[in-house]
Amino acid sequence: MVTTPSITLVDTHAHLDADEFDTDRDEVIARAHDAGVSTIITVGTGVESGQRSIELAEMYPGILTAVGIHPHAASTATEADIDSIARLAEHEKVVAIGEIGLDFYRDYSPRDSQLRVLQQQLDLAARLDIPAIIHCRQAHEEMLTILHDWTARHAERPSPGVIHCFMGDGETARQYLEMRFYLSLGGYITYPVNRDAHNVIRSIPADRLMVETDCPFLTPQLHRGQRNEPAYVRHTAEELAIIRDVTLETLAGETTCNARRLFGW
Repeated sequence: MVTTPSITLVDTHAHLDADEFDTDRDEVIARAHDAGVSTIITVGTGVESGQRSIELAEMYPGILTAVGIHPHAASTATEADIDSIARLAEHEKVVAIGEIGLDFYRDYSPRDSQLRVLQQQLDLAARLDIPAIIHCRQAHEEMLTILHDWTARHAERPSPGVIHCFMGDGETARQYLEMRFYLSLGGYITYPVNRDAHNVIRSIPADRLMVETDCPFLTPQLHRGQRNEPAYVRHTAEELAIIRDVTLETLAGETTCNARRLFGW
């Protein structure tokens, strides 16, 4: 991939601690920098994952992290785990609580457990005054209800966080945006099956949009079938610029500025 120095991108959601990167993590990070990715936010999915993510942020320049308990792990999450996440969040490289949320598609954890752990971590994000990274799959109705209540109780915050891998309709987007959330898009926008979502993508305000990979998952169409990695966020940005009829330079500048504003570095 050719380096374009004038382009600066932020991969706002990666899982660099994943086993898939154990054999070539140095090279993966180097390729990201070569592709113009100045910053990667590596996102934890549990206490151990959060700790590993912090260690990576300490090892590599340009890496920040988020810590949280994924909804898939909610059934086994204890009060001690929530306390551990709170302690990890005190680290200087931690910029968000996440990824947290609801997943009613896989339902790997009972829904009451997911709701409980989500609320605990939302309260933690508010207490620490850092954003939340929200995972929501086939649960927008429940999520909107929870977040409307949460944001109303913390209306003084400029933005409560970001909806990771947003795939909702226009009305769902409108409600998240009214609550001051950012919407982050990934490699799935390059899939031909998702062309119907282009009108929604075009409707997102430029100052509320971010890009991500969610690597090693959701590889863009050009590399589909392979492991995703942070360098490929460029493909998502290129497609997004086409959909929104702006230059890549404009799109990169807007999304990078938004990431810096939300995550505060």
